[in-house]
Parts: sequence; C-alpha cells; structure tokens
Amino acid sequence: MTDSHGNTNNLSPAERLKLDSRFLRGSIAQGLAARHTGAISEDDGKLLKFHGSYQQDDRDVREERRQQKLEPDYSFMVRVRLPGGVLSPRQWLELDALSRYGNAGLRITTRQTFQYHGVRKEDMRDLVGGINAIGLSTLAACGDVVRTIVCSVNPQISSGHAEVYRWSVKLMEYLAPKTAAYRELWIDRLEQTSDGAHDAEPLLGATYLPRKFKIGFAIPPYNDVDVFTQDLGLIAVLDAQHRLLGFNVAAGGGMGATAGDPATYARLADVIGFVPPEHLLETCWHLVAVQRDFGDRNERKHARLKYTLDDRGLAWFRDELQSRLPFAFEPPRPYRFEHNGDRFGWIEGDDGKWHLTLRIPSGRLRDVPSHARQSGMREIARMHQGDLRMTCNQNVIVANVAPQEKAAIEALVRRYGLNDHERASGVRLNAISCVALPTCGLAMAEAERYLPRVLEQFEQLLARHGLQDEPIHFRLSGCPNGCARPYGGEIALVGRAVGKYDLRLGADHVGQRLNSVYRENVDEQAILAALDEVLARFAAERQPGERFGDFVVRAAIVTPPANRPALTF
Repeated sequence: MTDSHGNTNNLSPAERLKLDSRFLRGSIAQGLAARHTGAISEDDGKLLKFHGSYQQDDRDVREERRQQKLEPDYSFMVRVRLPGGVLSPRQWLELDALSRYGNAGLRITTRQTFQYHGVRKEDMRDLVGGINAIGLSTLAACGDVVRTIVCSVNPQISSGHAEVYRWSVKLMEYLAPKTAAYRELWIDRLEQTSDGAHDAEPLLGATYLPRKFKIGFAIPPYNDVDVFTQDLGLIAVLDAQHRLLGFNVAAGGGMGATAGDPATYARLADVIGFVPPEHLLETCWHLVAVQRDFGDRNERKHARLKYTLDDRGLAWFRDELQSRLPFAFEPPRPYRFEHNGDRFGWIEGDDGKWHLTLRIPSGRLRDVPSHARQSGMREIARMHQGDLRMTCNQNVIVANVAPQEKAAIEALVRRYGLNDHERASGVRLNAISCVALPTCGLAMAEAERYLPRVLEQFEQLLARHGLQDEPIHFRLSGCPNGCARPYGGEIALVGRAVGKYDLRLGADHVGQRLNSVYRENVDEQAILAALDEVLARFAAERQPGERFGDFVVRAAIVTPPANRPALTF
C-alpha cells in the first residue's frame, strides 16, 4: 500500500497512521468495545475524525478528576454530514430524539449542520447508527477529506436556487470517501473489521488529503456561506430569469491559524475561472486532486490549499488544474455580493411559498427557563409540511411554508420564545461563536459561554453612541483556529488565554475583506475601552450609509491585509 504519491518512505507520523489504518479502520472497533476506559487510543481518536467524531473531555472538571486519580471525563462530539443544511421535518424530529445520547439539546454549527456533545463511548454506535437510519451520515464530517459542503440558504425563490442546492448534494456524494470501514463500524457494527484489501479511494488515495478541505456554494447577491473562506468556493451565476449558467471557481480560502506562528494565517480564496454546470463535478474532482498531490504532507500546519497556492503561485495552480481538464477553463463571469449575514423574518418566494429565518444564539437549541427553543422547533417540525434549513451563521430557516401554515407556525414561534429576531439588536443578530470551553481541546478562552455577557456590554456601548440598531458583524472564537470565522468579522475576539483575546477590526460587510489586529492579548476592560473610543469616532465621523468595518479602514484605524478578492470582474 502506498500514499497518494506512490511513496511509502519518509512519511510523517500522521501520514503513516492513515496509510496503515486499512482505509480508516485502525483498531476503532476494539477501542469502542473496551469498557475499562471512557476513551479510545490517541491514534484511533485521529482516525475517528474521518467518521465524524472527536474525542473530548470536560475541562471544567479535569483538575478535580486528576486530584481524585480518575481519568478525564471523556466523551465524544459527533457531527452530522448534511450538504446544504437541508432537513425534512421527519429527519429533524429523529435528530432531536437522538440528542438523548449526549448533553441534552442540539447545536447548529457554522457549516450548516448539527453536532452532538457529551456522547459516551458506549452510545456512539447507537447515535451514529440512528443518524444513518434516517438517510444521513457522519462520514467525512471531520478528517482529512472534503468536509460537509455548504450552500447558500437564500430561500428557494427560483428554480435556479433549487438547482444550485442539488449540485451541492451531487458534489458531496461525488467527492465522498468510498471506504467500507464506515459501514462495518457503525451500521453492521462488526467487532472485528476487515483488512481493507478490497477497498479503494480513487480520488483520496490511501492517505486521503493532507488536511481538511472545505467547499461552499454562494448565490449572489448574498454571500451567506462566506464563500471566500472556503478551500473551494463556487459562486453561482444566474441569468435575469434565475436560470443557472454555471459557477465562478474560487480557490485557497481558509480561516485556520496558530497563535504566535506568523507562518499560519487566514486567507481569502482567489477567483480563478468559470465552469458551466456540466463541467462542475470533473473540475472539482481535479482541483481536489491537485491539492492531494501537492499539498504539504510533512507539516500539518502548512497543509491547507491556501499554503499550496501561496508557495507555488496562483498562476501555477491554475495551469496545473487546466492541464488535467479536457476542456478550457473559462474567464470569470461578473458577480456582486451585497451582504454576508442572514435575512430574518418572513420572505416570500416567487412560487408563493414562505420562508422564516429564526435567530438561534450560538446555534444552541435547548430548553432553559427563559425559553424553550428545542421544544419549539420540535413542535414546528411536527406540523410543518416543507423543510428546515440550517445556516452558516447558526440560524434556522423554516422553509417552503404554505400560506395556510404561516399563522400556525408564527404562533408556535411566539409561544416558545423563538422570535429573538424581532427584538434583538443589530449586533446580536449578526453574532456567531464557536463552542470553545469546556469541551474543545483547542480552546484557549471562552466563546459560547462568554457571548451573552460580552454582547450585553457591547450593546451598552452602542446605545451610548446612538448605534444600538447598527448591524455590525461580530465573531467570537475561543482560539485562532477560526471555527467561528473570526477573521471575517467587522469586530472579532480571538481567544489567547482565559480572559484574554485579540481584538480585531475591519472586515467588510460582504465577506471580501479580512480584519486586522487592533489590540493584542487584552482583557475585557481593555477591549471595552478600545471599542468605546472607536465607536465614538464611528458615530461622529461616519459617512452616510457607511458600515463599521469600512469606516475603520477608511479612517486608518486598522490597515487591512492585502488578500482581497475583487467585487466584480
């Protein structure tokens, strides 16, 4: 067995692990069966990611358990693979019922899907098997593969929008791993899995990709998937009648970075060409294959497509891709984005169906004394005849609502406190956060648990300067890895240590400019003082209609990074 280059010598430990895993089997089956520990081995934990799960422990009780000579409080995060974030009401109800296997509740991620936290090892097969039983999967929701493909949740206002969604589903299946290990482990539940001798991965190879690979579809004028933060962004081009003409292809985006390591950085994708729909699958296959063949397999921090492009050059990358295609790569078509947030409330499609976007803070659906969002969505799913869609900003769309259903759904929204979008401030509507502490092993500071407090204080500052309705995009990440896409926030906090963050300013409102560090490694008091000063200037000096991110750049409060895709071509 060889890696995707045909070599077996001088492999890094991560690459050797994949190569020797028998197409992602490892000893996961034996680890799941072992009852003397709540964990699995470190190597199997790395392979488990390909199956859609991360091993974690509760860091809030880690020291207490150590003193008691107990192992950490291990559990697992399980993520659903859900192209485009679309669910039937039946699937929603089944996923809701499966939350009994983790910490009660569901969490919407920034990639339009659900993930479960606090799942015990002995429940893993029941949970993953239950997800598969309703026609979904967790395979490739994590790992060095093409992850869940996101797609604009621009409601289905035309046949062109629906067609773009169908292409996202086709592409996810086309690029998905083919290993039989997933079925053996989670569906057939074999205690001893095969040797993988008959498996094949025609695209990914025996060592899969150098790192994760993210793809997103956007439909202008809305960039609600932050298309330029993807390894591969696909910008739909529709004609005046909303018919799909094809896709502009953008390559090399990514949010991940490492604190204190300037060799790692966020980058926005560059638009490199246009393809008609009939060439989409083949183009994407070969684009992924270029990264498979030339991505850095020695240093994982340097293994994303953005580094391949920067090391070898955009022209080289485009030429290499063109050499593999049997058709000519066309020049990009014109496009324009106006917004990269969600549009809340009711929107009518041109077929007479309605779509309701609901604000779900941090994507967390659970019942607490002040509201019962999980129960509310459960009741909506029980009576809804359309579908349900998650957004990349952690919200939910109750989609394709028949006019006669609208009043009943509105009544449920109000009864269960799901109408945050009607009373939330502009910044609260546009705030997202990652999970961070206590379960994420990479977290350096709080994020989801800190968001309510910091938003409350931020809103007080905004009100002081008469800006309480300003729709500022705010992102909060517990570490520099960027799951909450912090480098695309007009204002962002990136965790550096408990209680300490980098304050970043200056991204734009359409997802085509990154922000920059304004204050580094500071505490809450310093953050609020700095924002108070900048907001005062914004209120006094802004031009008519000027957004906050644009103001801080125009006023030279920060200097934005050079990497920025063009608005139009």
